[in-house]
Amino acid sequence: MSRIDKAFATARAENRAAFVGYLCAGDPDFDISVKACRAVIDAGVDVLELGVPFSDPLADGSTNQLAAQRALESGITSTRVLELVKAVRAFSDVPIVFYTYYNLVFAWGSEAYAEQAKAAGVDGILTLDLPPEEAGDHLVACEKHGLQTVFIVAPTTPDSRLETICKAATGFVYYVSREGVTGEQAAMSDGIKARVDVIKQYTDLPVVVGFGISNADHVNTVAQAADGIVVGSAIVNCIADNLGVTTAIESALTSKMNALTEGNALAKS
Repeated sequence: MSRIDKAFATARAENRAAFVGYLCAGDPDFDISVKACRAVIDAGVDVLELGVPFSDPLADGSTNQLAAQRALESGITSTRVLELVKAVRAFSDVPIVFYTYYNLVFAWGSEAYAEQAKAAGVDGILTLDLPPEEAGDHLVACEKHGLQTVFIVAPTTPDSRLETICKAATGFVYYVSREGVTGEQAAMSDGIKARVDVIKQYTDLPVVVGFGISNADHVNTVAQAADGIVVGSAIVNCIADNLGVTTAIESALTSKMNALTEGNALAKS
């Protein structure tokens, strides 16, 4: 059983949703990023989603765009991101999923990218702007090297494409809870459970929900509908709000994780 499969199996056995926590790799620099990863892992994330910094992150709101900018300005490259994964692997076996854009994969070639990512300790990859219909080489390379794939379903995705998307995924399916980009929001969209139920007609893989989840009430709402919840901007802001003070970043991340899961928010009712 892969690390990703085991994480979701453990959550199911504990009658809760899995917690997928997002950080931008290298934000605000390599050393602090490693400490940030440790902080959220120690606080209980089931899956660590690492954003690979990119100069044109079209799916990301301002919080994650600025995180990528900080990482790039500190000298983070795709090679350094793999080194960061290796650093995390020195103290944790938590599943690691890359959140990336296809330009970064294409620059190395799908074969080389999948091989090196897996060797570093990456378990899965979500390539945001790569449609499954055009992902042939990528899918072959990931299968060859044991790298599980994640694909996105949007609120605007027609049912006619769900089978294609779900067949391309081997790790989990990521449902975006709203149109637009990443970022905290005041309330969750209506109809999440209904949409997740439709997606589940096309796959036996876990379905996670992300974009906009920022407090324990959101977490609990989504946990009733999905196999996992993804929190990004609310966690990344802990870094942005405490730049220059590493201990404050670590403390803020721990506090935020605790607040997000307050009252056993991940539990299924």
